[in-house]
Amino acid sequence: MHKVSNQEIAKTFQLMAEYLDMADVPFKPRAFERVARSIDAMEDEVYELYEKQGIKGLENIPGVGKGIAERIEELLKTGKVKDLEKLKKKTPVDLASLTAIEGLGPKMVKALWQKLKIKTVQDLEKAAKAGKIAKLPRFGEKSEQKVLKGIEFLKKSGGRFLLGDILPLVRSIEHQLKKLKPVEEVMVAGSVRRWQETIGDVDLLVISENPEPVMEFFVSMPEVIHIYGKGETKAMVRLKNQLDVDLRVIPKESFGGALQYFTGSKDHNVAVRQIAIKKGYKLNEYGLFKGKKRIAGEDEKEIYNALGLEWMPPEMRHNTGEIEAAREGKLPHLIGWKDLRGDLQIQTNWTDGANSIEEMAKEAMRLGMEYICITDHTKSLAMTGGADEKQLERQGREIDKLNEKFKSFKFKVLKGAEVNIMKDGSLDIADSALAKLDVVGAAIHSHFTLSPEEQTRRLSRAMENPHVDIIFHPTGRIINKRDSIQLDMDDIIKTAKRTGTVLEIDAYPDRLDLKDEYIRRVVAAGVKLSIDSDAHAVTQIHYLELGIAQARRGWAEKKDIINAWPLDKMRNMLK
Repeated sequence: MHKVSNQEIAKTFQLMAEYLDMADVPFKPRAFERVARSIDAMEDEVYELYEKQGIKGLENIPGVGKGIAERIEELLKTGKVKDLEKLKKKTPVDLASLTAIEGLGPKMVKALWQKLKIKTVQDLEKAAKAGKIAKLPRFGEKSEQKVLKGIEFLKKSGGRFLLGDILPLVRSIEHQLKKLKPVEEVMVAGSVRRWQETIGDVDLLVISENPEPVMEFFVSMPEVIHIYGKGETKAMVRLKNQLDVDLRVIPKESFGGALQYFTGSKDHNVAVRQIAIKKGYKLNEYGLFKGKKRIAGEDEKEIYNALGLEWMPPEMRHNTGEIEAAREGKLPHLIGWKDLRGDLQIQTNWTDGANSIEEMAKEAMRLGMEYICITDHTKSLAMTGGADEKQLERQGREIDKLNEKFKSFKFKVLKGAEVNIMKDGSLDIADSALAKLDVVGAAIHSHFTLSPEEQTRRLSRAMENPHVDIIFHPTGRIINKRDSIQLDMDDIIKTAKRTGTVLEIDAYPDRLDLKDEYIRRVVAAGVKLSIDSDAHAVTQIHYLELGIAQARRGWAEKKDIINAWPLDKMRNMLK
């Protein structure tokens, strides 16, 4: 059996969905998309589930029926899915790479293949620069320029991995290492420990008095496809997904020094080393030294304390004011990993989600939450099967029934919607329907290329609506695929302050919207935030931890996050 990772399975079925979409097959693409989302967010490995429970276990995965379970089984047994291979032969294009370009969907790729025999991104760029795409029916000069811009953006962001995509794999490797007898401690350092949005490579630190079996196990893992180098205490490998991972075995007395050295950004580390030099010390990966004498090194905190600094959470280590705050004892009390009480953006199978309202609620309860808000898309977002006013009313009645059922659990399902903000800033749902909802989230899903002035007016008008409580994913970015919309963020923050509108930190791995720099400005202005999963399946609610990390990187505290508050307090502050 092939130990295919969840991410590889998810990519296979996402690709299947896109090929089926290209072939104009109805309904099936959405089913494969839902399964891809569900599997991508699973914490347990699918191949382990299959080993224990067989194909019946696979059918317990949200959205997986018999047909898809059989294809997962086929992938695990053979490393391929026959149906997908047939589709690839029929239209031999690099679909995954081409659809990674913003605005280029499967049907457009099909048209480009049929008219210009474009197979790759390189073919696409050549054709666009030659002006061939503009001449095609239904494309034109604007589409051509958009393609070129998308290719440029892809090049600029290439080579980096989404934190949410690689985190399960990193944790799996960490878990495997911890199970080894010679290993006393394992820590993930570098940009993963800082919870950066995107990751270039991974640093792992291990305490062990017997490094040899640790190194041997590391380079022999099934995930490894190439060994760059292997020494007595250091090794560097490349994994199947093209991620590079470094492992260092550190003596216990130097572990804190190594952790400090390999965690901070370059700017943070330079600034801290300069403080050490001014005090007559030397700071390196082995610890803090006075001459040849090590005065701190086993524990990270003792190094910072010896330099007259409070210990700083890893997410803050970017030399953006944290060192000054640590010196003055003014570090913020960052929101904690277990502080959230609810999730205010949840999609269900009423639109483009994989699970029912009840299934999402039960998963939230299992995770220890007190409330969730159902925020399915609305009618102008046709590709999601968005709800109109009547559907929202029907959904509200179902939620009322569920709340009766959940009374004894002291859990509340709130009525909401992810209302679409139109080009002029109006909303696609009538105010009379919005007035009946507990939480109204508004979001931009189109017209991303408007001028900064137009986008700012557009978003401000939406916030002026007395029914709008939260602006979901405010800048609309898709990491590594689409840049943020252009707007005046300071003006947006002022409007949010004046109207009492909450700005969201969307925790979905490819959004993480707002950026940390914007979060700091929002917090400084006294505007409130929410941290929401944007979950489309039960397995995605745990994305909230990525949102919490983003909030921490933006120096947000519990008091700044409305869904870290009890339900009554949260509802009272909404418009």
